[in-house]
Amino acid sequence: MSSESVILLDNAVMAFGGRRVLNGLTADIRKGEIFVIIGPSGTGKSVTLKLISGLLEPTAGRVTVLGEDVNALSDAALSAHRRRIGYLFQSGALLGWKTLAENVALPLLEHGRIPPGEIDRRVAAVLEEVGLGASGELYPAEVSGGMIKRAGFARAIVEDPELLLFDEPTSGLDPVMSRVIDRLIASISRARGVTCVVVTHDLAGALQYADRIAFLKEGRFLETASPEALLKTRTPDIRAFLDAQFVGGTYGR
Repeated sequence: MSSESVILLDNAVMAFGGRRVLNGLTADIRKGEIFVIIGPSGTGKSVTLKLISGLLEPTAGRVTVLGEDVNALSDAALSAHRRRIGYLFQSGALLGWKTLAENVALPLLEHGRIPPGEIDRRVAAVLEEVGLGASGELYPAEVSGGMIKRAGFARAIVEDPELLLFDEPTSGLDPVMSRVIDRLIASISRARGVTCVVVTHDLAGALQYADRIAFLKEGRFLETASPEALLKTRTPDIRAFLDAQFVGGTYGR
Protein backbone atom coordinates (compact mmCIF):
# COMPACT_ATOMS: atom_id res chain seq x y z
CA MET A 1 0.00 0.00 0.00
CA SER A 2 1.35 3.43 -1.01
CA SER A 3 1.20 6.65 0.99
CA GLU A 4 -0.18 8.39 -2.11
CA SER A 5 -3.73 9.69 -1.65
CA VAL A 6 -6.39 8.47 -4.06
CA ILE A 7 -9.43 9.94 -2.28
CA LEU A 8 -9.58 13.01 -0.06
CA LEU A 9 -12.84 13.86 1.66
CA ASP A 10 -12.48 17.30 3.19
CA ASN A 11 -15.38 18.21 5.51
CA ALA A 12 -17.85 16.88 2.97
CA VAL A 13 -21.49 17.70 3.66
CA MET A 14 -24.44 16.13 1.85
CA ALA A 15 -27.92 17.43 2.56
CA PHE A 16 -31.27 16.46 1.08
CA GLY A 17 -34.09 18.93 1.62
CA GLY A 18 -32.33 20.48 4.59
CA ARG A 19 -31.53 17.12 6.19
CA ARG A 20 -27.80 16.50 6.52
CA VAL A 21 -26.89 12.89 5.73
CA LEU A 22 -23.14 13.57 5.76
CA ASN A 23 -21.93 16.22 8.16
CA GLY A 24 -18.26 17.10 7.78
CA LEU A 25 -16.99 13.74 6.50
CA THR A 26 -13.18 13.67 6.35
CA ALA A 27 -10.89 10.87 5.15
CA ASP A 28 -7.64 10.23 3.28
CA ILE A 29 -7.76 6.93 1.36
CA ARG A 30 -4.46 5.71 -0.05
CA LYS A 31 -3.35 4.02 -3.24
CA GLY A 32 -3.74 0.24 -3.13
CA GLU A 33 -5.70 0.33 0.14
CA ILE A 34 -8.85 -1.65 0.90
CA PHE A 35 -10.87 0.86 2.91
CA VAL A 36 -14.07 -0.48 4.48
CA ILE A 37 -16.97 1.64 5.72
CA ILE A 38 -19.28 0.15 8.36
CA GLY A 39 -22.00 1.56 10.59
CA PRO A 40 -25.73 1.52 11.28
CA SER A 41 -28.25 1.63 8.45
CA GLY A 42 -29.22 5.05 7.16
CA THR A 43 -26.01 6.81 8.17
CA GLY A 44 -24.86 7.74 4.66
CA LYS A 45 -22.58 4.87 3.64
CA SER A 46 -23.97 4.51 0.11
CA VAL A 47 -24.19 8.30 -0.22
CA THR A 48 -20.45 8.42 0.48
CA LEU A 49 -19.81 6.08 -2.46
CA LYS A 50 -21.95 8.26 -4.71
CA LEU A 51 -19.95 11.34 -3.72
CA ILE A 52 -16.69 9.55 -4.50
CA SER A 53 -17.98 8.38 -7.89
CA GLY A 54 -19.33 11.81 -8.81
CA LEU A 55 -22.94 10.62 -8.94
CA LEU A 56 -23.68 13.25 -6.26
CA GLU A 57 -22.13 16.66 -5.67
CA PRO A 58 -21.51 17.64 -2.05
CA THR A 59 -23.56 20.43 -0.52
CA ALA A 60 -20.35 21.75 1.04
CA GLY A 61 -16.75 20.66 1.44
CA ARG A 62 -14.47 19.11 -1.14
CA VAL A 63 -14.16 15.66 -2.70
CA THR A 64 -10.89 14.94 -4.50
CA VAL A 65 -10.61 11.62 -6.33
CA LEU A 66 -7.64 10.42 -8.39
CA GLY A 67 -6.19 13.91 -8.25
CA GLU A 68 -9.37 15.58 -9.55
CA ASP A 69 -11.63 17.99 -7.68
CA VAL A 70 -14.84 16.17 -8.59
CA ASN A 71 -16.97 19.27 -7.92
CA ALA A 72 -15.08 21.30 -10.52
CA LEU A 73 -15.27 18.86 -13.46
CA SER A 74 -17.35 19.62 -16.54
CA ASP A 75 -19.89 17.02 -17.64
CA ALA A 76 -17.52 15.68 -20.30
CA ALA A 77 -14.58 15.57 -17.90
CA LEU A 78 -16.71 13.89 -15.24
CA SER A 79 -17.78 11.21 -17.73
CA ALA A 80 -14.13 10.51 -18.58
CA HIS A 81 -13.26 10.53 -14.88
CA ARG A 82 -15.91 7.90 -14.07
CA ARG A 83 -14.29 5.50 -16.54
CA ARG A 84 -11.36 5.35 -14.12
CA ILE A 85 -13.71 3.98 -11.44
CA GLY A 86 -15.40 0.58 -11.26
CA TYR A 87 -18.64 0.30 -9.29
CA LEU A 88 -20.26 -2.91 -8.01
CA PHE A 89 -23.86 -2.12 -7.11
CA GLN A 90 -25.64 -3.92 -4.29
CA SER A 91 -28.01 -5.78 -6.64
CA GLY A 92 -25.39 -6.54 -9.28
CA ALA A 93 -27.47 -4.35 -11.64
CA LEU A 94 -27.37 -6.74 -14.60
CA LEU A 95 -29.72 -6.42 -17.59
CA GLY A 96 -31.94 -9.48 -17.64
CA TRP A 97 -32.20 -9.66 -21.44
CA LYS A 98 -28.43 -9.84 -21.94
CA THR A 99 -26.07 -12.71 -21.19
CA LEU A 100 -23.46 -12.39 -18.46
CA ALA A 101 -20.80 -11.77 -21.11
CA GLU A 102 -22.93 -9.11 -22.81
CA ASN A 103 -23.49 -7.38 -19.45
CA VAL A 104 -19.76 -7.36 -18.75
CA ALA A 105 -19.06 -5.92 -22.22
CA LEU A 106 -21.43 -2.96 -21.78
CA PRO A 107 -18.85 -0.41 -20.52
CA LEU A 108 -16.51 -1.24 -23.43
CA LEU A 109 -19.31 -0.97 -26.00
CA GLU A 110 -20.57 2.28 -24.51
CA HIS A 111 -17.31 4.07 -25.18
CA GLY A 112 -16.98 2.62 -28.68
CA ARG A 113 -13.22 2.80 -29.06
CA ILE A 114 -12.27 -0.87 -28.76
CA PRO A 115 -12.36 -3.42 -31.64
CA PRO A 116 -14.88 -6.26 -31.19
CA GLY A 117 -12.16 -8.90 -30.95
CA GLU A 118 -10.46 -7.02 -28.12
CA ILE A 119 -13.81 -6.64 -26.33
CA ASP A 120 -14.33 -10.41 -26.50
CA ARG A 121 -10.81 -11.04 -25.19
CA ARG A 122 -11.22 -8.65 -22.25
CA VAL A 123 -14.63 -10.01 -21.31
CA ALA A 124 -13.39 -13.61 -21.39
CA ALA A 125 -10.38 -12.67 -19.25
CA VAL A 126 -12.33 -10.95 -16.50
CA LEU A 127 -15.01 -13.65 -16.41
CA GLU A 128 -12.22 -16.16 -15.88
CA GLU A 129 -10.72 -13.93 -13.19
CA VAL A 130 -13.96 -14.02 -11.16
CA GLY A 131 -14.56 -17.75 -11.70
CA LEU A 132 -17.21 -17.49 -14.42
CA GLY A 133 -15.14 -18.56 -17.40
CA ALA A 134 -17.66 -21.17 -18.52
CA SER A 135 -20.80 -19.14 -17.77
CA GLY A 136 -20.66 -16.15 -20.11
CA GLU A 137 -23.54 -17.30 -22.34
CA LEU A 138 -25.98 -17.73 -19.45
CA TYR A 139 -28.62 -15.13 -18.61
CA PRO A 140 -29.09 -13.58 -15.14
CA ALA A 141 -32.31 -15.56 -14.57
CA GLU A 142 -30.37 -18.79 -15.10
CA VAL A 143 -27.71 -18.22 -12.45
CA SER A 144 -27.40 -17.84 -8.68
CA GLY A 145 -27.14 -14.62 -6.71
CA GLY A 146 -23.45 -15.26 -6.19
CA MET A 147 -22.86 -15.57 -9.92
CA ILE A 148 -24.76 -12.33 -10.53
CA LYS A 149 -22.49 -10.58 -8.01
CA ARG A 150 -19.40 -12.02 -9.67
CA ALA A 151 -20.62 -10.93 -13.11
CA GLY A 152 -21.16 -7.44 -11.70
CA PHE A 153 -17.64 -7.64 -10.31
CA ALA A 154 -16.30 -8.60 -13.75
CA ARG A 155 -18.10 -5.64 -15.33
CA ALA A 156 -16.62 -3.32 -12.70
CA ILE A 157 -13.04 -4.36 -13.57
CA VAL A 158 -13.31 -4.83 -17.34
CA GLU A 159 -11.97 -1.32 -18.06
CA ASP A 160 -9.03 -1.86 -15.68
CA PRO A 161 -10.07 0.94 -13.27
CA GLU A 162 -7.78 2.64 -10.78
CA LEU A 163 -10.48 2.65 -8.09
CA LEU A 164 -13.18 0.10 -7.21
CA LEU A 165 -16.30 0.92 -5.20
CA PHE A 166 -18.42 -1.84 -3.63
CA ASP A 167 -21.90 -1.29 -2.19
CA GLU A 168 -22.79 -4.23 0.09
CA PRO A 169 -21.00 -6.82 -2.08
CA THR A 170 -22.15 -9.81 0.02
CA SER A 171 -25.75 -8.79 0.75
CA GLY A 172 -28.23 -11.58 0.07
CA LEU A 173 -25.52 -14.24 -0.21
CA ASP A 174 -25.01 -17.32 1.94
CA PRO A 175 -21.89 -17.42 4.15
CA VAL A 176 -19.90 -19.63 1.76
CA MET A 177 -20.49 -17.39 -1.27
CA SER A 178 -19.90 -14.30 0.88
CA ARG A 179 -16.40 -15.56 1.63
CA VAL A 180 -15.84 -16.19 -2.11
CA ILE A 181 -16.64 -12.53 -2.80
CA ASP A 182 -14.39 -11.45 0.09
CA ARG A 183 -11.49 -13.40 -1.38
CA LEU A 184 -12.13 -11.87 -4.80
CA ILE A 185 -11.98 -8.36 -3.37
CA ALA A 186 -8.69 -9.13 -1.66
CA SER A 187 -7.05 -10.98 -4.53
CA ILE A 188 -8.05 -8.56 -7.28
CA SER A 189 -7.06 -5.54 -5.21
CA ARG A 190 -3.63 -7.03 -4.51
CA ALA A 191 -3.03 -8.41 -8.00
CA ARG A 192 -4.04 -5.21 -9.78
CA GLY A 193 -2.84 -2.72 -7.16
CA VAL A 194 -6.26 -1.08 -7.27
CA THR A 195 -7.72 0.97 -4.43
CA CYS A 196 -11.01 -0.38 -3.06
CA VAL A 197 -13.71 1.30 -0.96
CA VAL A 198 -16.21 -1.20 0.42
CA VAL A 199 -19.49 -0.40 2.16
CA THR A 200 -20.70 -3.45 4.07
CA HIS A 201 -22.61 -4.76 7.06
CA ASP A 202 -20.61 -8.00 6.85
CA LEU A 203 -18.03 -7.34 9.55
CA ALA A 204 -16.76 -10.92 9.66
CA GLY A 205 -15.77 -10.67 6.00
CA ALA A 206 -14.35 -7.16 6.24
CA LEU A 207 -12.03 -8.22 9.04
CA GLN A 208 -10.40 -10.69 6.65
CA TYR A 209 -9.41 -8.25 3.90
CA ALA A 210 -9.59 -4.63 5.10
CA ASP A 211 -6.50 -2.49 5.55
CA ARG A 212 -8.55 0.06 7.48
CA ILE A 213 -12.14 0.15 8.68
CA ALA A 214 -14.05 3.40 9.24
CA PHE A 215 -17.16 3.56 11.41
CA LEU A 216 -19.75 6.02 10.09
CA LYS A 217 -22.31 7.46 12.50
CA GLU A 218 -24.43 10.61 12.14
CA GLY A 219 -22.61 11.68 8.99
CA ARG A 220 -19.05 11.44 10.32
CA PHE A 221 -16.38 8.83 10.82
CA LEU A 222 -16.21 8.25 14.55
CA GLU A 223 -13.06 6.17 14.21
CA THR A 224 -10.80 4.86 11.44
CA ALA A 225 -8.40 2.07 12.33
CA SER A 226 -6.86 -1.24 11.33
CA PRO A 227 -9.12 -4.25 11.92
CA GLU A 228 -7.00 -5.26 14.91
CA ALA A 229 -7.23 -1.83 16.50
CA LEU A 230 -10.94 -1.43 15.80
CA LEU A 231 -11.74 -4.70 17.57
CA LYS A 232 -10.17 -3.26 20.72
CA THR A 233 -12.02 0.06 20.59
CA ARG A 234 -13.69 1.47 23.68
CA THR A 235 -15.85 3.95 21.74
CA PRO A 236 -19.36 3.02 23.00
CA ASP A 237 -21.25 3.24 19.68
CA ILE A 238 -18.64 1.15 17.88
CA ARG A 239 -18.34 -1.32 20.75
CA ALA A 240 -22.11 -1.91 20.69
CA PHE A 241 -22.06 -2.41 16.91
CA LEU A 242 -19.19 -4.90 17.10
CA ASP A 243 -20.67 -6.88 19.96
CA ALA A 244 -24.05 -7.13 18.24
CA GLN A 245 -22.42 -8.87 15.27
CA PHE A 246 -21.63 -12.00 17.23
CA VAL A 247 -23.62 -14.33 19.48
CA GLY A 248 -22.84 -13.48 23.08
CA GLY A 249 -21.15 -10.20 22.16
CA THR A 250 -17.76 -9.04 23.47
CA TYR A 251 -16.10 -9.77 20.12
CA GLY A 252 -12.44 -8.78 20.05
CA ARG A 253 -12.12 -8.00 23.74
